[in-house]
Amino acid sequence: MAHAPAPPFAHDRTPRTGILLVNLGTPDAATPAAVRRYLAQFLSDPRVVEIPPLVWKPILHAVVLRVRPAKSAAKYRAIWTKDGSPLLVHSLRQRSLLLGYLGQRLKSAGYPADLCPVELGMRYGNPSIGSALDKLLAAQCERILVLPLYPQYSASTTGSAFDAVAARLATARWVPGVRFVDTFHADEGYVKALAQNVNDYWVKHGRPDRLVLSFHGVPRRTLELGDPYHCFCHVTARKLIRELGLGPKEWVLTFQSRFGRAEWLTPYTADVLAQLPKEGVGRVDVFCPGFVADCLETLEEIGIEGRQTFMAAGGSAFHQIPCLNEHPHWIAALADLALRHLAGWLALPPDPDARDLTLVRAKALGARL
Repeated sequence: MAHAPAPPFAHDRTPRTGILLVNLGTPDAATPAAVRRYLAQFLSDPRVVEIPPLVWKPILHAVVLRVRPAKSAAKYRAIWTKDGSPLLVHSLRQRSLLLGYLGQRLKSAGYPADLCPVELGMRYGNPSIGSALDKLLAAQCERILVLPLYPQYSASTTGSAFDAVAARLATARWVPGVRFVDTFHADEGYVKALAQNVNDYWVKHGRPDRLVLSFHGVPRRTLELGDPYHCFCHVTARKLIRELGLGPKEWVLTFQSRFGRAEWLTPYTADVLAQLPKEGVGRVDVFCPGFVADCLETLEEIGIEGRQTFMAAGGSAFHQIPCLNEHPHWIAALADLALRHLAGWLALPPDPDARDLTLVRAKALGARL
């Protein structure tokens, strides 16, 4: 296997520690062709579709990628902005805000403000995880904190992000030190940011008859195989409800985005939204704690399809509470989370005497040449 060349080494450089934010990804455009490329990558991931390739690939290429791109592209067009995909727009803003927030925190503590470069990599689509890692390596980061923006661990999301990071670093000449944040479903800062986000919305728009906490679904089989995702979603929900001070009859946890015929985690969000008006619920608010940025699943599946389901069943008012996005409490919580995992890794500039070692090494290399 060929290894990519590493930047020239210098003994007197300040060791940098990079942060790689990872999210799921998005098509480059709301067109069938772009969606087809995106789905081909996404649905070819064995972490996402746990069906033997010999069985799944013919179905994927002969059926799914012929039928689904046009339908999905129409959904993306319904939520596309002038700046592009909402998920990418929010993720890039989160990256920029985190970079600035960390720079201020580091500078106030006596560290160089540019000690921790931050890059964004998407598991599928652009910017890729590989390209983001290349930027951090080019910035001479000797250590990298990988922070997937999936609060609740699942093999199909967080596990897949780890696979992509490992695959890229397998070709690196100098593999940096790596730390990997596997989950932050119970993180106090994250939970308090969720609660503040919901309360901020309620201050402006009033409270609902029922709050639906909708998490992305996964096949039930993954729970039986030991994936902790289902349990982690419930932990997040309980902590959030405690922060909001809601009673048992004021909220419900559901799972959305079912795909295929297999049983997924229940109850299904669509089924609950269709049932609530029959229970006398006039206004429902839906919030998606597992998504830190608004995307197709929140804006279209919940904001459009979910609204239609609830209102058609007799509901009177439907509210989709925005995700954390650029909420200042979330950016602060994200910075705190990163800094805790960076403990012991941050280093001040090296001793100036180290410059002599660089000269010695340069002479040695010159002699060999």
